[in-house]
Amino acid sequence: MTESADHGLGRSRGGFSSKIHLVCDGHGNPLGAVISGGHRNDSALFEQALKSVSIPQKLGRPKTKPRAVVADKGYDFSPVRYYLRKRNIEAVIPPRKMPESWQCHKRGPKPKTNFKLYKERNVIERFIGWMKNCRRIATRFEKYANSFLAMVNVAFIKFYLKKYFSDTP
Repeated sequence: MTESADHGLGRSRGGFSSKIHLVCDGHGNPLGAVISGGHRNDSALFEQALKSVSIPQKLGRPKTKPRAVVADKGYDFSPVRYYLRKRNIEAVIPPRKMPESWQCHKRGPKPKTNFKLYKERNVIERFIGWMKNCRRIATRFEKYANSFLAMVNVAFIKFYLKKYFSDTP
């Protein structure tokens, strides 16, 4: 990965900030991450975040395509839904609330959301809460996006070691 010109930093209301676009499995285990500036839209790096995941299998090619993607309203955009539909992946994304004046521009039926499956999204929210306890991630001491992403990956390793190899619950 080449270093971006903005180093994963962007201006938002609170000043300089970064976003970590995470991909987790259904058990809350982190699988991949992408760093962007805080001003970037969530859906802008959706494809890149999904492509960052490659799960090795015992036989054959690594698994790169999930059965379903559960995301929040920030990912309710036509390009995201089209990308998922094209790859035959179920999109579990609730529609955004839009003003009545915008409703005439949206074509076709309103997308259906499997809210039973959407309730499982809390696993990534819990993982994000856990990552906020990692001081180096919360404060971003690293200047470069590659270094910061490396620290995010170290936090993933710490999570896995604590979850699967710890004697204490």
